[in-house]
Amino acid sequence: MSTVDLIRHVKLSTARLPLAVPISDAKVFTGRQKPMTEVVFLFAEITTELGHSGIGFSYSKRAGGPAQYAHAKEVAEGIIGEDPNDIAKIYTKLLWAGASVGRSGVATQALAAIDIALYDLKAKRAGLPLAKFLGSHRDSVQTYNTSGGFLNATLDEVKARASQSLEEGIGGIKIKVGLPDSAEDLRRVAGIREHIGWDVPLMVDANQQWDRATALRMGRRLEEFNLIWIEEPLDAYDFEGHAHLAQVLDTPIATGEMLASVAEHKGLIAANGCDIIQPDAPRVGGITQFLRLAALADERGLGLAPHFAMEIHLHLAAAYPREPWVEHFDWLDPLFNERLETKDGRMIVPDRPGLGVTLSDQARAWTTESVEFGAAA
Repeated sequence: MSTVDLIRHVKLSTARLPLAVPISDAKVFTGRQKPMTEVVFLFAEITTELGHSGIGFSYSKRAGGPAQYAHAKEVAEGIIGEDPNDIAKIYTKLLWAGASVGRSGVATQALAAIDIALYDLKAKRAGLPLAKFLGSHRDSVQTYNTSGGFLNATLDEVKARASQSLEEGIGGIKIKVGLPDSAEDLRRVAGIREHIGWDVPLMVDANQQWDRATALRMGRRLEEFNLIWIEEPLDAYDFEGHAHLAQVLDTPIATGEMLASVAEHKGLIAANGCDIIQPDAPRVGGITQFLRLAALADERGLGLAPHFAMEIHLHLAAAYPREPWVEHFDWLDPLFNERLETKDGRMIVPDRPGLGVTLSDQARAWTTESVEFGAAA
C-alpha cells in the first residue's frame, strides 16, 4: 500500500551568476541591448513529509529576475500540504493564484522553478534519472556549443574555443551572426567553416536582428556553408516571415526560444514557422508546459533543440521521439556540484536520479535573497 506524502517545506532563493566577460550578440551591436554581465536565477527547493526533495530553477538574462522571485514568493505558500505527485494540479492552482497577471512571461516563469523541482523530486523518489522517468528514447543527445561563439569574441578566439569544444567531445558549433555589417557575418562563418571542416555540424544564430529582406538575402548566401540551421533570423513573433524562409530556403529554420508560453508556440507551429523548434522549459512555465508543446511539435514532425539550461533540457530532449539537439553552455557550471559528460559529439544522460544536480557552495554564496514556507526538517 502506498503512503500519502505531502509537501512540508519550500525554499525560494535568487542568485546572481556573474559572467567571466561581458557577452554580446547581435542585439548589442544593433543598439537594442547592453552587453550581458550576469544571469539571475530563481531556485525552488521542495521537501516532503517523508523526506523526499527536489530542486528546480528558472532564470532571466538582463531584466526580469527580481520579478520572477517576487511572483514566486506571493504564490509558493499555496503548495504546502499538497501531494507532490499532483504536479499538474499544483501548476493549475498556482496559475489561478496569479491569474490577473496572465499565463505567460514572468507569471509562469516564476512557476517553472517549482514545477521543475516537483519533477526532480518525483523522479528521485522513483530512483530514476528524469529522462528515464519521462520515458527516454535515447541515453545521449547530439550536442553543440554556443558559449564560445558570441560576437564579443574575435574570430581567432571563436576558432580556439571551437577547437576546444570539439576536443571535449562536443559535436557541433554554433556562432552568432546578425551584425550590421553582413559581410563581416559572412567572413566569420566562412572562417569557422574552414577551421572546423565540412564534416562538423555548424549552426548560426542572428538573434532576431534581420528584417525579412536581409534574412532572405543572407539565408541564400549562407546556403553554401551546409548549416544545420539558421536560428532566429527574424523577430521571434514574426511567424509568417519565418514560415516563408522555411519554405524557400534549403537550410532549416530554427526558432522559439523567446516565446513565453505554449500558446505562443502553438501559433508558431500552426504557421509552419520553423523546421526545428527551440522551446525553453523555464521560459514557458516548466516541464509540465514543455511536454505539452513537445507533443505538438512531434505531431508536426519538427526537430527539437531546446534553448540553454542543459541541466534540464538534456533530459527533455532525450525523451523526444525524434533525434534532437541539446545546447552546451558552460556558464552554469559554478552553480552545481556535478558536471555533464560529453563524448563523441553527444551529451550523456547522467545515471543520477532526477535532474542529477545539487546546488554548489558557490551558488549559495551568490544568493542575494531567500524565503521559506512551511516547516523545515
